[in-house]
Amino acid sequence: MKFAVLAPLFADSARLSERAGSALSVIVRLVFASVLVPFLLNSFQTKVDGFGLAIGAYVQILPTYMESIGYDPSQVPAALKLPVLAGTLAELTLPLLILLGLGTRLAAFGMIGFLVVMSLTDIYGHGIDAATIGAMFDTDPYGLIADQRLLWGVLMAVLMATGGGRVSLAEACPAASQCLAGAPFAAWSGWH
Repeated sequence: MKFAVLAPLFADSARLSERAGSALSVIVRLVFASVLVPFLLNSFQTKVDGFGLAIGAYVQILPTYMESIGYDPSQVPAALKLPVLAGTLAELTLPLLILLGLGTRLAAFGMIGFLVVMSLTDIYGHGIDAATIGAMFDTDPYGLIADQRLLWGVLMAVLMATGGGRVSLAEACPAASQCLAGAPFAAWSGWH
């Protein structure tokens, strides 16, 4: 009862916090659009040939395996074709969902998983050297894995926390967000 007089201050604080989160979401999505989307869409284009997967998809995602079978995609078993297809589709759909602000939290979570798989493929599949990998807390900010991918991951973590915000397709068209959510994600309230 003593602090009831302070309640209006906290109500304004909540509105300000919501606006700041929404603004932060737009800023992070713009940074994502300028830094990562061109990279990811270009990479996607190297993996498709018409309406199917190109040899580039297999070589980029399964480099040592493809070398062992003489770069012949017909030799790739179905069990390995599925993750290649999933990774290729994720490279297109997750960035588009983030840009549109539709399922932003879920798409950002998926992008973090995508970044982990991409980094592990670069390190173990392509055998990149330690200088290219870099290290956290070193004096060289040019490590492609430790430095760049960590920053990319932080962008995704911010989007997981803020969602799409007010400037998003989910906010403009809640029905689209609800259709995308479906039963498995219904418990994750405010997931856009």
